[in-house]
Amino acid sequence: MTPRFAGLILALLALAAPAAQAAPVDTGHLKAELIAQTQAIAPGQTIQVALRQEIDKGWHTYWRNPGDSGEATKIAWTLPPGWSAGDFVWQPPEPQPAGPLVNYGYSGEVLLPMTLTAPANAPVGQTITLKAAAAFLVCEEICIPEDALLELTLPVQAQPAQPSGRWAAPIARALDAAPRRADLVATFQNNDQGLRLAVTGAPLAGADLADSYFFPFDGAVIDHAAAQTIERGSQGMTLGLTASYAFQGPEPPQVMAGVLKAGDAYYEIEAQAGPLAPEASGLGPPAARPSGLSAAGLGLPLALAFAVLGGLILNLMPCVFPILAMKAASLAGHAHEASGARRQGLAFLAGVLVTFLALAGVLIAAQAAGAAVGWGFQLQSPPVVAALCLLMLAVALNLSGVFEIGTSLQGVGSGLATRGGLAGAFFTGVLAVVVAAPCTAPFMAPALGWALTQPAAAALLVFAALGLGFAAPFVAVAFAPALLARLPRPGPWMDHLRKVLAFPMYGAAAWLLWVLTLQAGPMGLARLLAAAIVLALAAWLYGLSQGRSRALALRGGAAVLGALALLAALIPAYQSAAIASPEASGAVAELPYEPYSAQRLAELRAQGTPVFVNFTAAWCVTCQVNEQVALAREGVAQALTETGTVYLKGDWTRKDDVIAAELARHGRAGVPLYLVYDRAGAEPVILPQILTEGLVVRALEAAAG
Repeated sequence: MTPRFAGLILALLALAAPAAQAAPVDTGHLKAELIAQTQAIAPGQTIQVALRQEIDKGWHTYWRNPGDSGEATKIAWTLPPGWSAGDFVWQPPEPQPAGPLVNYGYSGEVLLPMTLTAPANAPVGQTITLKAAAAFLVCEEICIPEDALLELTLPVQAQPAQPSGRWAAPIARALDAAPRRADLVATFQNNDQGLRLAVTGAPLAGADLADSYFFPFDGAVIDHAAAQTIERGSQGMTLGLTASYAFQGPEPPQVMAGVLKAGDAYYEIEAQAGPLAPEASGLGPPAARPSGLSAAGLGLPLALAFAVLGGLILNLMPCVFPILAMKAASLAGHAHEASGARRQGLAFLAGVLVTFLALAGVLIAAQAAGAAVGWGFQLQSPPVVAALCLLMLAVALNLSGVFEIGTSLQGVGSGLATRGGLAGAFFTGVLAVVVAAPCTAPFMAPALGWALTQPAAAALLVFAALGLGFAAPFVAVAFAPALLARLPRPGPWMDHLRKVLAFPMYGAAAWLLWVLTLQAGPMGLARLLAAAIVLALAAWLYGLSQGRSRALALRGGAAVLGALALLAALIPAYQSAAIASPEASGAVAELPYEPYSAQRLAELRAQGTPVFVNFTAAWCVTCQVNEQVALAREGVAQALTETGTVYLKGDWTRKDDVIAAELARHGRAGVPLYLVYDRAGAEPVILPQILTEGLVVRALEAAAG
């Protein structure tokens, strides 16, 4: 065989041999590989390759600007001399809300194309193995840095290779989907009206701009979590943004580059500081901002005022009714002893403030650790719900006389009895706050929503103001001799009242049992009922031991049974919640509805369909009252049908980061939250937290035009 013939054989083999595809590398929470649009390469040819990520469900990686947190995907090539690779062609990112933050990245499958160029002297007939090291930050509730060493093997052939093989079409689609430059003119201004970005050009004329969004390349120029408002113009639009700290320095940015989403298209723009084009606005008012009280515009003085007012109103919410009578009866025992009544009031105030501040501390720490939590977060935990259910049962058994704690009603809610019942008053305040946690009163939501976006000191002040408002009526009565004089003197009637008050506490225990059923399913219900029976037996043994000679043995047995009851409730409730299906947490409704998802909401808004969104939870008493009083009504059902409004329900009974992020986006720290979207795709109208049937009907009719 002559050398010339041997070279011809090698060239033919190179033409016939496809690129060797290495197996994907599993980094732990994604699979990564290098893929090519062609099956070979010629000397001097430039082809498209891509880093392919197949990300585990529920996890995500990051765009070139990761947003408020995160880290962009990186790749470092190890190439033979003369070979070169370009930068990523970044795909359009997805906003990824995470509590009060918003990040940008990818989920599912994503291809990041790059150019690969062979040198002019690449050896024809040989096979080249190219290597690269890729680094990812993969996040769910936690973030894990992961790495992959990747290889791509390509034969070198004499003629330029054409796109072919399994990955030719996917890479072509990724290139087509990438943001592109277009004939657009962009300018921005930052003044008293805020940061405004104006974009004009033929591609935007007549386009659907309802869901437009700006993703900056620089992570420091805007507040990513703030809402972006849209003002339409004859040849474009103006976006209202919130400037970040980059604009606060002596040399604010003069260029703001990024990706603009306009309809289904993505454009790469580079805005210059300067006058805004009049064609970018003027065809109507800006997209409607949320109505009602919003957390965005509150300062500390107004937030404190709202917190005090919300705390006062919280005393009137249904969830606090079982405790109101207990507080009144507790005060009646000292009604004709002025100094004792004042001490009772101050002890109750201390219990309320300590509990509110403790809840605030846990909430702030959880959010700082990246958890998406809000007001009432503790009731999203099945073990906490189970423990509270048993606590309410124990209080009810005490009120029924099964066992005694102390010698008076002031001891209810505590395991302590001290001279004057001060410890009992303190723990009654603790219990009042615990029971009030499922309720959100008017004015509370904007105050708490503002507080949870501020430094810890400001947040604690707002929670303390909420506690002051909540405790104020009881303390005021305790310090008002004229009111105290009107109360009846202590007597046998108090024992009868005590037994009557047991029944609201039994009701509270039954309600918490129902909440646990939605969270943990039938098995959690069965186990908590068994724990309740054991706890009742322990309480009876403890009561039997009081005043008996065998007190120590009986009390020891009662303590063991009580501990067993608590373990029987907490551990199985947690395990049941872990295996309960997502559908198990959906509360029954009389109105036809669809489960909330950001994707479904986006689809309906793109279709111009009015949407009513109800963010609720089974443990939220305000939500359940609104459900029965205002929503599950014939008028609302008829309005939904006549207006063609789709009803979406977001259930926050169990922890859900997506719903938590949506609450934070609208300045809320908890449920309920009611949003009404109109046909025009504007920002939603936020309804009050206390609903009426007529209010809901009018909002639906207005949204439908």
